[in-house]
Amino acid sequence: MIKRSILAMDIYSGAAEIRLEEKQIARDLGVSRTPVREAMTLLEQEGLVRSVPRRGLFVARKTKHELIEMITVWAALEGMAAHLAATRAEDSDLAELGSFFDAFPSSHSADRLDDYADANIAFHQAIIRLGGCNLMVEMTANLFVHVRAIRTLSIHQEGRIDRSVREHASIIAALRARDADRAATLVRDHALGLADHVNAHWALPELDWDESRPATGLCLKP
Repeated sequence: MIKRSILAMDIYSGAAEIRLEEKQIARDLGVSRTPVREAMTLLEQEGLVRSVPRRGLFVARKTKHELIEMITVWAALEGMAAHLAATRAEDSDLAELGSFFDAFPSSHSADRLDDYADANIAFHQAIIRLGGCNLMVEMTANLFVHVRAIRTLSIHQEGRIDRSVREHASIIAALRARDADRAATLVRDHALGLADHVNAHWALPELDWDESRPATGLCLKP
């Protein structure tokens, strides 16, 4: 439940850190603090939670450098997934990729940025899944919490949505044409473009765990 709540959040949407209060979470879930503490240990091992001495537990957020590295790894994995999808996926599954954006004609997409951001995330998850490699799905699961948040944040920035619409259309066309090499290249370059965007425009402060930095609590999602 805690992991699902973290994965559902846009953890880079504000400057406030997200604090994990064991007592409150235990109360919300109707359990003792022991299983909550055990869950936190597992989540810290997975890199989703960070323990800060004398301050407590927080949802882990990455530095700008770490984010660029994560996006670079994601680009390699999703590019390979696209290559595999172009050769392995069913025609019906590839045709369905276009349906993620049917509700967003390019002339109106900017009016529904939040909905488009959700469709964007689902699209990239689908490419990983259609690659048909379960290990790749597992490897990207924890990367995804950060890549998802950055994609959601960046799509609201000027000019990104028009580029996103064009690049998605090209990716879908390459996949449906079964052009594995082109699909892999387009998907990889699409992700690396996000890394370049983060490098040029990332504005959130690096986390220095200043005592004065604001914090907010985790809201559990059922």
